[in-house]
Amino acid sequence: MAESTAELGEPPVLPPVPEPNYTAAPPSYHLNLTAEELVAKAIAPVKKEFIRPPPDRTNPKKSDNDDDISDTNGVSDSRSLSKQTTTLAREKKSKRQLKRERLQEQKSALNLCPVVAKTGDVSSCQYKDNCRLSHDLEAFKAQKPADLEGDCPFLSEEGPCRYGFACRFSGTHKDGVIAGTLKEQIKSSEVNGLKKDVQKLLWKNKMKFPKADAKLKSLGLLILTKSKMKITEDKEEGNVIDSNNSPASDGNGCSKGAGDSVNQSECCPSVPEEDGVDETCASAELPPLKKSKSEIVENCCSGETDNGMSVLEEDSVKSSAQTELEAAVDDSLPESDKSLKVHSREKKLIDFREKLYLAPLTTVGNLPFRRVCKVLGADVTCGEMAMCTNLLQGQASEWALLRRHSSEDLFGVQICGAYPDTVAHTVELIDQECTVDFIDINMGCPIDLVVNKGAGSSLLTKPMRMKSVIQAASGIVDKPITVKVRTGYFEGKNRIDSLIADIGNWGASAVTIHGRSRQQRYSKLADWDYIYQCARKAPNDLQVLGNGDINSYVDWNKHKSDCTELTSSMIARGALIKPWIFTEIKEQRHWDISSWERFNILKDYVRFGLQHWGSDKKGVETTRHFLLEWFSYTFRYVPVGLLEVIPQRLNWRPPSYFGRDDLETLMASESAADWIRISEMLLGKVPDGFTFSPKHKSNAYDRADNG
Repeated sequence: MAESTAELGEPPVLPPVPEPNYTAAPPSYHLNLTAEELVAKAIAPVKKEFIRPPPDRTNPKKSDNDDDISDTNGVSDSRSLSKQTTTLAREKKSKRQLKRERLQEQKSALNLCPVVAKTGDVSSCQYKDNCRLSHDLEAFKAQKPADLEGDCPFLSEEGPCRYGFACRFSGTHKDGVIAGTLKEQIKSSEVNGLKKDVQKLLWKNKMKFPKADAKLKSLGLLILTKSKMKITEDKEEGNVIDSNNSPASDGNGCSKGAGDSVNQSECCPSVPEEDGVDETCASAELPPLKKSKSEIVENCCSGETDNGMSVLEEDSVKSSAQTELEAAVDDSLPESDKSLKVHSREKKLIDFREKLYLAPLTTVGNLPFRRVCKVLGADVTCGEMAMCTNLLQGQASEWALLRRHSSEDLFGVQICGAYPDTVAHTVELIDQECTVDFIDINMGCPIDLVVNKGAGSSLLTKPMRMKSVIQAASGIVDKPITVKVRTGYFEGKNRIDSLIADIGNWGASAVTIHGRSRQQRYSKLADWDYIYQCARKAPNDLQVLGNGDINSYVDWNKHKSDCTELTSSMIARGALIKPWIFTEIKEQRHWDISSWERFNILKDYVRFGLQHWGSDKKGVETTRHFLLEWFSYTFRYVPVGLLEVIPQRLNWRPPSYFGRDDLETLMASESAADWIRISEMLLGKVPDGFTFSPKHKSNAYDRADNG
């Protein structure tokens, strides 16, 4: 591995640790079962001597109704703290109250102008007295929280710290902050930021996509109508669209009002909504799409043809005719459009064989986490799923998902869209503005918000739409286009095996198959036999990767030996629970990692987080938030030395148990109150009124709010 984890020293000195809060099955129940019986019930077979005894209900000094109980060291019981934080987390504030708090925060002296914080010069802000932020440097210093322990994460950069006096490590700045010495360009190891001029073009809907439009035109998918930008230009030139300003027809049987652009939305019925939230998909905001119909879109999206033939049968019958039609269309294109077409042999290829691939993981699979996994042995990394509509609108929060660190030597981004024009425009934009090695299209996301808009696993029910999306995306860039799918939409109705050959012919370089259906979500184990079946049916030039339930090097080796046609396997939740799984696979061993070695990995994550989100107050709390989100997975790890049967399976539920030291015991707690205590060991005390409720609750631990 190119880098090493934080230098291993003495184990951290722990403050008095209260008893962690557990709600697992009674320990006596586990003591009466053998290891084989526990495994059959998907309970981790922890050695008997580490099982936590039942709580003493006869102790009069302890009362479940007393929220002010403290242990002998004066530290409040974690169950009491959990109840208090749960109450705070459930308090809801009105929009007016939230707005009032934001305005008060802006007027606060702690909300220091970043320019003043960097330079230390009150007159350096170009807005002077009109600036909405505080310029009172002395008041800020008086109210600023105490510095955190450790060194500033930006000491290695040339020039002063980018956060200046606002940095929570400002006491470690070597030369201080001197006015006029701040460099305009700060060297950064991160790329793929959104440029301001590009963002403004996206905001105004004036971005040009010549390659995408040429490819869509050659495929017969380009809707020849006036866009919003063209209508605006016509209005400025005085052209009359419609004398009565009434809806006009676009010539394809689609009506629209002035200022509306024809979209492909609502042409296909969406799949019925189901309850539940997926743990690996983003809660992305998809704007409502305008209704329109056209013959081109209906032919593209319909599930069956007029003569009753299925989509695949009709596609097979018309394949030769369609090829001739596309050739004729290409011949009719101008020379400039012809040059945009990329030949399949000119595609850059990535060999995923034997490479350890960290899956795109929403919320927790952020850039600092990917850096940790790179240090521990991951070969391929991929950014969190980004919605095409949000990227095309220039949303900075969505573009942040495309950020790449210099240590990610083989990096891809994952996008999700419902229609070929949206995906094609996004692919061209990413190719133009970002540095990536491949682009992955998510066609397996099961979240309702995505599926009901026709994206994600909804595409599994519309193979012709899948074809259009993949062909449009792969035909405009020389980077590999990969696809991530599930076995099917409905449980018991797998369909990827019938599409696997077509996916390769449509232009995809690789496909990752998650061995579960959309309806299944994360219940039951992944169906690897079906993944093998798809891998054997795939054409030679299509790489097939499996995904699901890999939690040890034994799982990795088994899938590799059971199906030689399988290119590699993608690791998802196993990396969240124990990111050192990449080290275990490369070194072919079960790593009985100690608690302080795990703590040093957390220190690495915090350092990477401060470098990514910032070392000021906001950056520290953002790092803390994502660290706590990660804890909602790491507590499920059971140390190797405590198990009677190894390796641990991903579906095992750990019982209540003691660790081999206080830190290991604390890390095993499923209470968010105990996770907050660990975060305070790394990032200092939490602010007053701090609350946390984990976002992902899709496993067996459906505790309410803070434990």
